Amino acid sequence: MFKLGWGKNTIIIIRGDIYETGITDIIVCFKPHGLATQSHRISTPDLEHMILNHLAETEHRSSSHKHRSAPYLAVVHRLDQPVSGILVFAKNPKAARNLNHQLTNEGFGKHYMALVDGCPSKETDTLVNYLVKDSKSNTSRVCDHHTHGAKEARLSYRIHSKEAGQTLLEVTLDTGRHHQIRVQLAHMGCPIVGDTKYNPNAQKKGWQEIKLCAYKLAFHHPITGTPLEFQVPFS
Repeated sequence: MFKLGWGKNTIIIIRGDIYETGITDIIVCFKPHGLATQSHRISTPDLEHMILNHLAETEHRSSSHKHRSAPYLAVVHRLDQPVSGILVFAKNPKAARNLNHQLTNEGFGKHYMALVDGCPSKETDTLVNYLVKDSKSNTSRVCDHHTHGAKEARLSYRIHSKEAGQTLLEVTLDTGRHHQIRVQLAHMGCPIVGDTKYNPNAQKKGWQEIKLCAYKLAFHHPITGTPLEFQVPFS
């Protein structure tokens, strides 16, 4: 069980358990490894529909009206299916517009923990690369900045701890590109443990947990403007 701190007007979901406080404008949750944030396949479970089902059930229990409208939920940002971590959803259009504005203009404070093979040569550093996405293979790669479709990718890291040929890195994202952390760390020579797309040492047969977690998220409350920070504790 992970513990998250929260402010007013927030719902917290932790590994499927839902905690509510006050009248909600946003929903903050922890997405486990293997669960999609959003999926268009009916047979594939995803976090968006889990939350929608919860909201519908809650409204059904609390309302006596026969004709109830479907609950509103906006996906503001996503995590790759193999990646775990904290996400925020908007519960009304006003909150959605503000959160999207924050994300587009000043960005959220997105912080990750990544367990990698090997060890970076520097204790802390900023990585700047250009990435291009291959939609057919659903992968990205580092490329020259003149490459068609190339986008700048920037992140910073610091070494948190080392043990047995592996290193735990704290990573802060400055941009949000497709598979950015996974690609840039692999390009640096320190691929993430369990990453079957970018780590040649990862087992290719069967699904396994990638050791990447979005452990801290910071933004301003979309209605009150109050600074909010949510964090999964790491030792």
